[in-house]
Formats: sequence, C-alpha cells, structure tokens
Amino acid sequence: MTTPQHCPGFEQFKDLKSFTCQCPECGKDNEIFSDEFDKTHKCTSCGKPIEFSKCTGAK
Repeated sequence: MTTPQHCPGFEQFKDLKSFTCQCPECGKDNEIFSDEFDKTHKCTSCGKPIEFSKCTGAK
C-alpha cells in the first residue's frame, strides 16, 4: 500500500480561481470560486443577492 503524495481530492480543485465582488447594497467584499458560478450567492454581511457574473478581478 502506498501513501498518496497529496490529498486525493486535490486534482479536481487545483485549477480553481477565486473572484471577489463588492456587495452592491452594503459594500462588503465577498469571495467565490470558479466552480460556484452556476450557484446563487448572497452577501455574507447583509444577505442580499450578489451577481458575480458582473464582477471582475480573478486572483
């Protein structure tokens, strides 16, 4: 039996990009990852919906 050199789930996440978008309501920065674009998002501060497809600035 061999020990993996990294976490077994690593491969599916190694190419993820993070994006930060400012909430249009309260101004708080919110972060999502590129595999979450098809999900709905709410601000972590005020709970209002955020449209990340309109944001720029991939890290």
